[in-house]
Amino acid sequence: MLTYTIRRLVLAVPTLLFISFAIFMLLQLAPGDPMAQVPLTVPPEVKQQMREALGLGEPPLVQYWKWLVQVFWIEPQVFIDWATRESWILGWLPDTQLYQNELRVISWQTRSPVMDIVIQRLPQTMWVVGLAYVVGVLIALPIGVYSAYRQYSVFDQAGTFVTMIGFSIPPFFTGPLLIVIFSVSLGWFPSIYDTTHVVNDWASFKVQLQQMVMPVMVLALQTTAQISRYMRASMLDNLGADYVRTARAKGLSEAVVVTIHVLRNSMIPVVTVIALGVPAIFGGAIITENVFKVNGIGQLLITALFANDLPMVMTLTFIFAFLIVMFNLIADVLYGVLDPRIRYD
Repeated sequence: MLTYTIRRLVLAVPTLLFISFAIFMLLQLAPGDPMAQVPLTVPPEVKQQMREALGLGEPPLVQYWKWLVQVFWIEPQVFIDWATRESWILGWLPDTQLYQNELRVISWQTRSPVMDIVIQRLPQTMWVVGLAYVVGVLIALPIGVYSAYRQYSVFDQAGTFVTMIGFSIPPFFTGPLLIVIFSVSLGWFPSIYDTTHVVNDWASFKVQLQQMVMPVMVLALQTTAQISRYMRASMLDNLGADYVRTARAKGLSEAVVVTIHVLRNSMIPVVTVIALGVPAIFGGAIITENVFKVNGIGQLLITALFANDLPMVMTLTFIFAFLIVMFNLIADVLYGVLDPRIRYD
């Protein structure tokens, strides 16, 4: 397993390089001019100097190479310096001082380092997206297991109806619908997510929970609908298998048969759905964050697209691609953990 993991990590490098090159070349074909927002009073020679400062006057391959150096060499140095200087985990180590004021990936829109903005926005996204995914998975797995065990029961029929609706309705419809019901009509939850809210006591924590309820509900609804359907189908495939009848014939209790034997084998295909759903829910957060005004990386991507901020767009899309590749690897490794018969070495 260790050899397989190392081999997959090595193969992930050219995969990510190819993805980044494809993203860069596609963005080069995008229409628009990052200097379009510059006031008309700025002289043409000043605009030309600004273009050269942004790297717009260089060939695309040169720009791509500089971006690679900045992302894979300079940004890790900045992160290591921050970790050894300010983080509570590695702050006790001596300050490495690797970064020597080299040019970083600069946003055309804000004229500041892209990764600094991403790190500032990431906690807001993790509050909403991370909690929504955990809640969705924790709800989906028991629903799928019980629906399969009580096939065609009232619970199964109701679960199928609710999950089909949840999977069919897009977030841009569910979000405004919840706002109309719970914010406008009932007044239970705020319709706008306050990203400046600070949690320092129990009262502020309750306010944080209240403003997280609706965006978490929107994202968790689709996660629950998708994973519960896969869990139900996988459980049905294994409940009629020969080894289940053998386990029951040996006198094992129904709880042991379902939770130990059937559930473990049924989780193997579901692990793929759960692992690959992590980057997918980040994509779904793009719409949800704009509906509820969550100042996260999803809203940051939309803002960068409208502003034609190519360095920001390219960095964020590359982060999504990195998540997909890494969670593919995690899913493959978990196969061997769940099923001892699966060996890669």
